Formats: sequence, structure tokens, C-alpha cells
Amino acid sequence: MADIPRTPGIKNQPGWSARLRATIAPFAARAWRRLNDIQVRGRFSTLTRRIVAFNVLALALLAAGILYVNQFQAGLIDQRVQNLRAQGEIIAGALAEAATIELETQIIVPDGPVPQIDLTVAARQAPIDPDRAAAILRRLVLPTDARARLYNTNGVIVVDSQFIDAGRDVIAYELPPPRNDEFTLIDWLNVMISGVLRGTNVPAYEELPGDKGLGYREVRGALRAEPTSMVRVNEREQLIVSVAVPVQRFKAVMGALLLSTEGGDIDALVRAERMAVLRVFAVLLVVTVLLAILLAGTIAAPVRRLAEAAERVRSQRHTRVDIPDFRDRRDEIGELSGALRDMTRELYARIDATERFAADVSHELKNPLTSLRSAIETFAIAKDPDARARLQEIIADDVSRLDRLITDISEASRIDAEMSRAEAVPVDLASLLTTFVRTYTQSRAGGDLPDAAQVVFDAPAQGAATGAGSFDVNVIELRFGQVLANLVDNAVSFSPPGSEVHIGIERSGDDINIMIDDDGPGIRPENLDTIFKRFYTDRPDPDAFGKNSGLGLSISRQIIEAHGGSLHAENRLDEDGDVAGARFVIRLPAV
Repeated sequence: MADIPRTPGIKNQPGWSARLRATIAPFAARAWRRLNDIQVRGRFSTLTRRIVAFNVLALALLAAGILYVNQFQAGLIDQRVQNLRAQGEIIAGALAEAATIELETQIIVPDGPVPQIDLTVAARQAPIDPDRAAAILRRLVLPTDARARLYNTNGVIVVDSQFIDAGRDVIAYELPPPRNDEFTLIDWLNVMISGVLRGTNVPAYEELPGDKGLGYREVRGALRAEPTSMVRVNEREQLIVSVAVPVQRFKAVMGALLLSTEGGDIDALVRAERMAVLRVFAVLLVVTVLLAILLAGTIAAPVRRLAEAAERVRSQRHTRVDIPDFRDRRDEIGELSGALRDMTRELYARIDATERFAADVSHELKNPLTSLRSAIETFAIAKDPDARARLQEIIADDVSRLDRLITDISEASRIDAEMSRAEAVPVDLASLLTTFVRTYTQSRAGGDLPDAAQVVFDAPAQGAATGAGSFDVNVIELRFGQVLANLVDNAVSFSPPGSEVHIGIERSGDDINIMIDDDGPGIRPENLDTIFKRFYTDRPDPDAFGKNSGLGLSISRQIIEAHGGSLHAENRLDEDGDVAGARFVIRLPAV
């Protein structure tokens, strides 16, 4: 019987350890430095522990699957059964030809006057010669690692190869070598895995006396001319495979040959393979832990730095904190770093804007309050009725100015919150402007300024834009209407009586522009952007002082920018290059 080749393991490959060390050395060094850094900090982060745990768990499940769902043992058993059966048939044939004694027995039938030989009842009986059988088994079985037992038809053992000596045919029974009962951890693991794989269906092996051969099921099957195999486990949970074949001569069963493996034969091969798997697992475990620590360091450390910077932003109110910049990583950590930096920058900008707004509000409220206090103090000592009437007008104007300031300040302070909650919807600006101009004109009819400039909408010409939704934008109608009202009121206030304020609309690529033109004196070039600052007002008429809060244009730009657009001012020029009036341009992205 040919020896079963053993699968070579990693250890048999030349130079495997050196190549492995050279491969993992750089990663191990970086992971070791990261581990030292973590130890200096005094703790593993939760993210680090999770990454290491998940990687080790995945590797452990993989190793367990390899050890558990390992078909190597089943393949060895099947191969050993086939080899033992083939070997047994060869030996059984040799025993039937060379180790049997032919005897012909004549059975005399007493009926009749002359004894006759009944040939139909004649039988050929061939007993097995133990000496010849021992010689055959010595030559064919002893070179192998199998045990051979030859039983006669009564189940009594004739020859056992375990007690055949190479120098003598048959020797006396001798005790087996002392058994080493020391169990190592690897033996325990191998027994546990094998026990799980086999379950409880594998019977236990029991050494029966020589005259109790019929107690083996495979011997009984062989005596019925049926080759039979069995797999059992001994008291050390080692597999024993046995195959019994009939010893036949002229189809007559003269005995049974039982071939069995030694305990631990198959288990040694399986154990060696599992040891190779465990070695690979140990190496991969070290590599996995190092790589997991390295990976966790590239994730957990930047996240911790970002969290610490965010905590400093929250706690250090009087200093500005820089968020660490990891955008060069070009991964999710870099995106998070960029988002936090932008958010912090926007937060500081809003804080600055809030502080400036509070300072501006304080300054603007102080002016009418100072005027009001002076008027009240003067009113108490004034005796002239005309002076008292003038002081009453000043008090009324200051009160109106305070009311207007407070209203506009309240409006400006809730713009951001309202714009973040409201939802923009698609609106056709051409239709919206038509409705606005009609409503605005009707509301001004019969007002205090009948000679004020008229508002005219220059509707786009037919075919000026293609597509049914060419003037559609996403806006919050109420707030956008407030912007139009502020800009048109501002244009009307600067336009001479009897003139016209024109509203136009056009599409420029992916943007829609709305122009509001007046025939006023225009805007000084240095004030084209200043007019959008809070509480700033620049009116040539001295009587207009205090009648405007200076928040209308600031609120308008704030609303337009919240829509993703822009608002700017420019001067219109006539043919001679002179200023013909001012123009406010609203630019919004089209749907």
C-alpha cells in the first residue's frame, strides 16, 4: 500500500520566515510606534478597540471555519478505507491460495446392501494453516503500518500481525509499550475539534478477546462474503479504521481478514495540518492586530484631534481655535476636516456679524434716544408755545424713528431663522413681477404721494426665452416680495416726480437677472457697496434724515444671498456718459 503524501506546509518552504519578516517589518514598525503613542496617551480609543476586535474576530471565524469545515480528515478516511480494502483483497487471495489445507471427506450413506459414496453430499473443507498465514502476513503486512487479524469461520483468531516477529513465525504475547498520557493544549484542541466534527455517531473501539471475533461487525460481514469497513475511536479519541474482507477459495468462505490502522495514524496527519493552519493563523493574527492598530491610528487619531479642536471651540470663547487641516488625505477624514473648518469659519463670521449688529443697533438706538431725552428735558423748561410745539414734533419723530428701528431690527434678526425653516418653491418670475407691479400700483393709488414715480414692468418679448420654465426659480415668495418692495420703494424715493421706475427681466445662461432702474441722481462710485451695510443711508435731501433705518438694502441682500443669488448696485449712463440713474440687479439661479 502506497504511503499517503502529506501536504507540505509553510514551514517546508525555503526562506519563508525571512521573506515574511522582510514584508511585515515596515508595517510592524509603524504599528509599534502607533502603539507606543497610544500607551503614552494612556488608553486605546473606542474606535481602535472596535477595529482591532472586528479584525481579530473575522480572522478567528475564518480560522475556525478552516479547522471545522475541513474535508482533509474525511478524505484521509475514505482513502485509507480504499487502500485497506485493496490491500486486504490481495492478502486474502494470497492466504486462500497458500495458507489453506485441502481435505476431501467421503460421506458414506448406509442405505443399501453395498456402501455407496454420495458425491452430491461431498464437501471440500480447507482449514487455514497458521504457520503459512503468519509467513504471508509477515511479508505483506509488517512493512506497512496496518494491523492484520485472521479469523476462521467460527470467529476465532488464527493469526494477529501484532504478535508476529520478523525472526520467528509466532512469538509469545508481550505487553504494548507504555502509553504517554500527557495531553498538550494542541492535543486537547485537536480532540475537541475532531469530536465536534464527528459528533456522537462514531462508536468506541474495544479490543475483543481472540475467540470473540464475531463481536466485530465487519468480521461478521466478511464471513457472509461481504467486505465491510468501520470507523471507531479509542479511549484517546483517536480514529481507527478497519476493513474486513473474506478469505475465499472456490467461492467458499474459509475465514475473514481484518485490517485496521493504528490509533493516532490518521489523527497525526490531521493534527499536522491543523498545526500548519494554527501557525498561519498566529502569523496572520499578529499582522492583523498590527495593521488594525495602524489603521485605527490613521482614523482614530485625526478624529480625536478634530474632536478636541471642536471642544476648544466650544469652551474657549475669547480665542479663535484653528481646526486641524487633513484635506490633503483626500478621504472621509479630509472631508470631515474641511467641513469642520468651513463650519467653524462660518460660525466665527456669524459671531462677528452678531457682535457688529449688536454694536450697530446700540449706536443707532442711542441717537434717537439722546435726541428724545434732550427734547424732553428742553420741553420741561420751554415757555414759548412755538418751541414747545416744535419739541413735540421732535419727540414724535424720535418715537417714530425708534419704532421703525425696532421693527426693522426685529425683522433683520429673524431673517436667518425664517429662511432656514421655509421651503423654496419653483416660481415663474415673469408672472410674479406682473402680479407685483399691479398690486404695488394699486396700493399706491390715492396715497400721500400722487406725483411719485410710476412703476412699469418691461415684460420680456415673445420668444425672448425658450422653454416653458425658462424664468422659473426656487424662491420663498413672501421674502422675495419683500426684496422687490424694498428695492422699488428705494427707487421711487430717489426718482423725481412724474418719472418711471422700470423693472426688467432677462435670462443669462443658467441665471435670471432682474433689473430695477430709476431716474434718480445715481450712487456715488465709492458707495456702490457701502449702501448695503446695516444702518447706512445716503440721501441728499436733509429732510429725509431719520425717516429710514438703513436696513432695507441690507435685509434685501441677506434674503437674496440666502436664495443662492446676488444683489448689487450700479449706475446707468446716458449717451453722453453721464449718470442717468441707479440700477439694482438681482441675479438668481434658474431651475
